[in-house]
Amino acid sequence: MKHKLLPLFLLFTALMMLVTMVLCLNDQPPDISQSSGQYAVDMNEIRHLQKEGREEEALQKTDELLQSFRQTARPSQNCWPLVLLCGSSILFFGAACIFLYCTLLQPFHTLQHFAQEVAKGNLDLPLQYERINYFGDFTRSFDLMRLEITDARQREKDAIENNKTVIATLAHDIKTPIASLRAYSEALMAGIADTPEKQNRYCTVLIRKCDEVTKLTNDLFLHSVADLDKLKIHPVSIEICSFLDNVLSELDAGKEDIRFTKPDFTFTIHADNHRLIQIFENIVVNARKYAGTAIDVFIIKQEKQVQITFRDYGKGIPDEDIPFIFNKFYRGHNSEEEEGAGLGLFIVSTLTEKMHGTVLPHNRSDGLDIIFTFPGE
Repeated sequence: MKHKLLPLFLLFTALMMLVTMVLCLNDQPPDISQSSGQYAVDMNEIRHLQKEGREEEALQKTDELLQSFRQTARPSQNCWPLVLLCGSSILFFGAACIFLYCTLLQPFHTLQHFAQEVAKGNLDLPLQYERINYFGDFTRSFDLMRLEITDARQREKDAIENNKTVIATLAHDIKTPIASLRAYSEALMAGIADTPEKQNRYCTVLIRKCDEVTKLTNDLFLHSVADLDKLKIHPVSIEICSFLDNVLSELDAGKEDIRFTKPDFTFTIHADNHRLIQIFENIVVNARKYAGTAIDVFIIKQEKQVQITFRDYGKGIPDEDIPFIFNKFYRGHNSEEEEGAGLGLFIVSTLTEKMHGTVLPHNRSDGLDIIFTFPGE
């Protein structure tokens, strides 16, 4: 439409000029030849007056004749109003075309271009809008639509990413109890459990690990379309010293590389016992995989909180990796030779925070400390 405005304006201008010319030509002064006879009579009369010596009367008659000739020969003044009207009409029509283009056609063309870009998937193009034109509110609605689509796509992308993380997290956690099942089964086959009491304890652990696998597979099913933030936490009162002693005893069976002395004090925290087992198992598995040394565990009571330290005597974590070790899928520079997805410490950090605790790594000259702090009473 905007390409038709200029030809339309030129056509209007030509038409107005043509009409003006026709009207001016039809309004020309009378032909001088129509009065030529009267002029001849007046000239003869002036000549006779001169012959008779009546010079003053001849001069007066000459002046009257000249005045009459000037009035007869003067061009018509009626064309100038027509010319002014034509020019004014052309200017008004041009101004109307410019106004129409700026207030209607240009905003509409901008909306058309914006819609084409959105259809192509380009949602980063902002739509500038002005409230003074007739499309102001309509344009603003289009831009809000763009922002909503952008936000919806980002949420969809985040949901897909979180779903992948949840599945990978649960798959990672399933490996731990399965590894324990294998270790206890091999211990039974090797005859390590040589007394009924040991056999009973080993079988109890095997059953418990089977239950853990069942719970994790249930989580995998329930949260296959959810993200890690929606993993349920069911806090209960836990006497952490006895709980930690039991968990470490199970983890140490068949390995005997964990050194822990149950303290003589008691301390109660509010946490999910299943998730707490996941946390401690991940730390022990990581220490065994990357350090390959004995693991010392310390528990200290500090007023209204308890501090649990897992200490290994390996190479530690490079200082440049420390700020990132709790990020998902992050693997340190010293872990290339070991298989892994970079989820263990991310799971530990996430679950600890969900239970209102904190976890911090601390490099020592002879190893690494992973320090947990939980509030309680």
